[in-house]
This record gives sequence, structure tokens and C-alpha cells, in this order.
Amino acid sequence: MASVGSDFLIRPGMLLYVNLRAPYTAGTMPTGPSLIAIDVGNTCTHIGQFVEGRFEQSCRFGSGEVSDIVQQVLKWWKDIADLPQSSVVLASVDAEAGKHIALAVEDQLSIDVYRVEEDLPIPIGRQLDPETITGVDRLLNAAAAYEVVQQACVVIDAGSAVTVDFVDGEGTFHGGAIAPGATMQLQSMAEHTAALPEITFCQPDADAFGRSTTQAMLHGVYHGIRGMIWKLVELYAQRYGAYPLVIATGGDAETLFADDELIDRCIPELTLMGIATTVRRALMNDQEPADDKPPAQPDPPRGSNHG
Repeated sequence: MASVGSDFLIRPGMLLYVNLRAPYTAGTMPTGPSLIAIDVGNTCTHIGQFVEGRFEQSCRFGSGEVSDIVQQVLKWWKDIADLPQSSVVLASVDAEAGKHIALAVEDQLSIDVYRVEEDLPIPIGRQLDPETITGVDRLLNAAAAYEVVQQACVVIDAGSAVTVDFVDGEGTFHGGAIAPGATMQLQSMAEHTAALPEITFCQPDADAFGRSTTQAMLHGVYHGIRGMIWKLVELYAQRYGAYPLVIATGGDAETLFADDELIDRCIPELTLMGIATTVRRALMNDQEPADDKPPAQPDPPRGSNHG
């Protein structure tokens, strides 16, 4: 990863909607909502606590560890329950797992858990095929990334799958590419061959050649994903006519991109930031003054008799 300063990494106490290229001046940033953000992925659930717009802390659980997830939410909720505009907000790419976790939290807290897209629309423009149903994690990452950089960017999420998406300079999400993640690739090789072993993903050794079966598998997956990213970013830049910033997130991002000069910024909590951005924008919209003009009357149904 290219050398970047600590201002490019989300850390406790950071305001979510700060333009991270600019220095923070005390007293110039408005406070934001307090919330517990729950990001339910295919294998992992990521929880974050935000206090008056500031990221405080996060932790991860397996998505099946519902009891542990609920206990963590209960613990952090006690810190913000009495603050104004406090809420618990959940986003999920697994509808059943998300529903199970939401119901468990609601049962313990006796409050509503708001769902991203169902209750709160993600504030990102979209230029996609009409039939497309895009994962909320991709849209949240795009919304958060654009909020941070305010310019065209490529957003990489390296998790169960690797997604490489493009957001233009106006903040419109154009989609991108989806490929199997590192662990999925390794598991597939082990499951569909007779001789290849089950191994855990990690960075391969520095040798250009994988001199054992394990190292050969790691080299193939590691450099395959990195090479794919380079090619896709080049393709997006050619199509857009300018070279975008590249932001990475996801559980495997650090392993894959720590020394990759293509990556401008690595933001581990990007999806959680997207949830908080969604809540803040929804509150801002609610506070906008209503239009004083009376609502337009609908046209009479065809065939009705008037006058």
C-alpha cells in the first residue's frame, strides 16, 4: 500500500464525515447521530459504536454467534441509549442471518432495529441495469468512500468475495466486478481436487516461485487477486478518462494490499462508516423544511366523468 498518514485510517474519536484530506479543526464539525452499526456479512458480522458522529470502537464475530453479538450490542448500547438520536441500525447481505440477529437485539433491548435500504435508503446514486439487485455492503462502501474522498474512486472489498466497484466524480455508483475471495478460492481447490490440501490464506513467501504445493496455491490466489485489481482499475480509468483513487476494505485487505502501491487508502471500517453516513443523511433529510406549496392533485382516472 502506498505510504499514507494516519489521517487516512479510521480511528477512535474520528468524525465519520470528515474530508480526510483536510486537517480537523476543533469546533468546526457538527455532531452526528449515536448508533450501534451492525454489518452482517456472509461469514462475519462486524459491529461498530459511534458516539455523536464519532467512531469509537468495533469488533467482529462469526455471523452465527448470535448470543455474543447481542451481548456486545447490549454493552455498547448502554453508553449511548440516553443520547439524542441514538439507534441500532443493521445492514445484511444474508437476509435470514440479518433477520435473526435483528429480532434477537429487538427482544433484548425492546427497541426497533432499523434496516438499511428497508428503512433507511443508502445515499449513493446508481447507474445500473434496472433488474440489478446490488448487495448493500457494496453500496454502503461506495457511499462511505465518496463521503471521504469527494471524487472518483475504486472501492475494493476483499472478504468472502472480492468486489471492485467504481464511483464517479458525482458520487454515482456504476457497479464493477465480483470474484471469489481468497479463502473461497483455496477451499474450492481443496474440495474439487484429489491432491490439493486445505490451507489457510496468508501472504506467500517472497520467492517468485511456489516451491511447495501450499506455497504454489498461496502464490496463485494472492497474486491472482492483486493482478485482477490492477487490471480492473486500469480498465475503469480508461473508461472514465482519469485515474481514480483506490480504497480497500474487508477482512483480507491488509494481507493482500499492505505493500501494494496501487492502493491509496485502507479503511477497515468502511462498511460501518457507510451505515453511519446513511443514518446521518436520513436525519438531515428529516430536518429539511417542508415545501410550503400544497401537494399536487393527481390526475383523474381515465374514463371518469368530471364537469
